[in-house]
Amino acid sequence: MNYQNGAPPVISRFLSYHETIKGHSKRTVDEYFYDLRIFFRFLKQHRGLSGGEFDEIDISDVDLELVKTVTLQDIYAYMSFLSRERGQKQAARARKVASIRSFFKYLTLKAHLLDENPVIDLDSPKLQKTLPRYLKLDECIQLLDSVSGRFPARDYCILTLFLNCGLRVSELCGLNTGDIKDDSLRVLGKGSKERTVYLNDACLGAISAYMPERERLQPVNEKALFLSQKRNRIDRRTVHNIVKKHLAEAGLDSVRYSSHKLRHSAATLMLQNGVDVRTLQELLGHENLNTTQIYTHIENTQLREAATANPLGREQRTENR
Repeated sequence: MNYQNGAPPVISRFLSYHETIKGHSKRTVDEYFYDLRIFFRFLKQHRGLSGGEFDEIDISDVDLELVKTVTLQDIYAYMSFLSRERGQKQAARARKVASIRSFFKYLTLKAHLLDENPVIDLDSPKLQKTLPRYLKLDECIQLLDSVSGRFPARDYCILTLFLNCGLRVSELCGLNTGDIKDDSLRVLGKGSKERTVYLNDACLGAISAYMPERERLQPVNEKALFLSQKRNRIDRRTVHNIVKKHLAEAGLDSVRYSSHKLRHSAATLMLQNGVDVRTLQELLGHENLNTTQIYTHIENTQLREAATANPLGREQRTENR
């Protein structure tokens, strides 16, 4: 999907702003386009401006005049449509609300094409808070100890970086050999934001062991740190498959856990072993501290120990007292 094919100017300028000014990835910008396309298809159908199959409704004629007529009632009707007709869950609807809010905020505050923001009072669907799944320390060691196969040094290095550095899959795939500087790693995160991650002995050892294996592959892509069996830069799907394969071989649940869960595991282990939440925010590349703070609710051993340490915790009521 490419927003440059089919997006009307009023939407295209918004998407271009996010790509060029905000520095969002192509994937993120395409998701904005997808969300807005669905909304304006609904709006045209809802108002009788277009018939036929929903997914075939053309939005190339959407202009500022139509955008100016959008009301909160339209958004609420859209949310109901997504839930009842499309069967979308709260998380999917919340993302679409965020896209709409961002679009109208841009038109009002950045492009100055609207005098008032019609969705400024729009609330997002309430999401049920769920704690991220993670591997415990002994399970992480079990996973690393089980690595074998055709590219053992590569796979071990990938797992080690996930579990020690908390990298995103996209960040790991994008690593170049030139990003390694002594004991640090240059990481390109969301929105093309760079951050430095320092490498511990386990990471340095895993990288050192992997480099000879990489050279034996005779890489087609000279820059890419991690290579596929075709000697090109490794992609997200391959990394996911590698992680799932080794989870299964380690006797761990390869359905319940994934590449992203290894990032959760790294974050949880660091927090449980004294890393403060703001340092963890920087290490993980979180823009918002609230994103990082979810890890503080996973398993706070110190609070549990404090509760059991109170001598009154052993007192129980008897019938004679």
